[in-house]
Amino acid sequence: MSAVVVEKPALREGAFGNAQALSCRECGHQVELGPHYACPECFGPLEIAYEFGTVTREQIEAGPRNIWRYKALLPVPDDIESSPNTEPGFTRLLKADNLAAELGITNLWVKDDSTNPTNSFKDRVVACALSAARELGAKVFACPSTGNLANAVAAAGARAGIKTVVFIPSNLEQPKQVNSAVFTESLVAVNGNYDDVNKLASEIAGEEEGWAFVNVNVRPFYAEGSKTLGYEIAEQLGWRLPDQIVIPVASGSQLTKVHKAFQELIKLGLVEDKPYKVFGAQAEGCSPVSVAYKAGVDAIRPVKPDTIAKSLAIGNPADGIYVLDICKQTGGAVEDVTDDEIRAGIVQLARTEGIFTETAGGTTVAVLKKLVETGQLDPTLETVAINTGHGLKTLDAVSGSVGPAATIDPTYAAFAATGLA
Repeated sequence: MSAVVVEKPALREGAFGNAQALSCRECGHQVELGPHYACPECFGPLEIAYEFGTVTREQIEAGPRNIWRYKALLPVPDDIESSPNTEPGFTRLLKADNLAAELGITNLWVKDDSTNPTNSFKDRVVACALSAARELGAKVFACPSTGNLANAVAAAGARAGIKTVVFIPSNLEQPKQVNSAVFTESLVAVNGNYDDVNKLASEIAGEEEGWAFVNVNVRPFYAEGSKTLGYEIAEQLGWRLPDQIVIPVASGSQLTKVHKAFQELIKLGLVEDKPYKVFGAQAEGCSPVSVAYKAGVDAIRPVKPDTIAKSLAIGNPADGIYVLDICKQTGGAVEDVTDDEIRAGIVQLARTEGIFTETAGGTTVAVLKKLVETGQLDPTLETVAINTGHGLKTLDAVSGSVGPAATIDPTYAAFAATGLA
């Protein structure tokens, strides 16, 4: 049953920009724009449907250096920039020649989203969800989260002056807990994994009026924020699509929306239509999509997460079946790696490109390496890997394997004895 955010006044004209309706991804049934996430006909997931009109490169390039340069392609009002928000996006696309040389790849880029306001890509999706919450008259801005989303919601709510309540698994990494608690007094730790937390959030959304749960009852709006990763990559490459892209998979929404962005750019004539391959990256300890891909089945069997990559630890991914479809259709794949490989990926990216990534990024780098080694990814083609968050959030993952090369007395002789000179 769809949850109601609040008894709200009529929506102002253009409240959701060029968005026209919510469309079921399974049966195509459409419902009016609002706080709905499940199709009333078949209970399939809803997503935003648009009528874009004409959108030009020049219009986009004249916009601000954040996600609102793409506001014509998002479910947000034209005056979105006048509302207080964290202004995420337009993060760097780094030419990763050092990492490419180690992996044996000819042309590699890293899309580094660790420089967003709360140091993860979640600031993008939260900005879109916050806009929807405002238009729908929400009184409380909330979410269930594996950490990064909680940080982003708490910060965005503080900036917007709206009450926030965020729910996390009680065993979440301490830095991520602190990064949320510093922005809000209403951080709720729940005994259980993310799927337990998400179930609780869904129950609350059905009972409480005036609550906008970003990834529950306003999920269709929230998910669209991930498209901006795809838009930026294409624009930063000179308005063209990469040949291959590797994306970490938790719920799977980011991967599906980057693909949606690429398809929208093609339809609007903003980039040349060309084939590209999409690859999904998972941790072995929570790899239901990878397992299904390797087994050649279409159904995703839920698992109980057991991995250091807690930001990817969603055992029952909402977009899992769509990830499978996209990776198969584009000629890509879904692969998984061990916790030790994830730790190695974190260190490898840091020591080759000066980017300290969290465990999700370590997963992406490790999967990229594995894809090359197994021949699933063509090392001669232009490839983009997405780094979704900063390593300061998951220090425990590598704190036991890195540290001082030596501890010495303050003398030159002591230093010389280390062999580091």
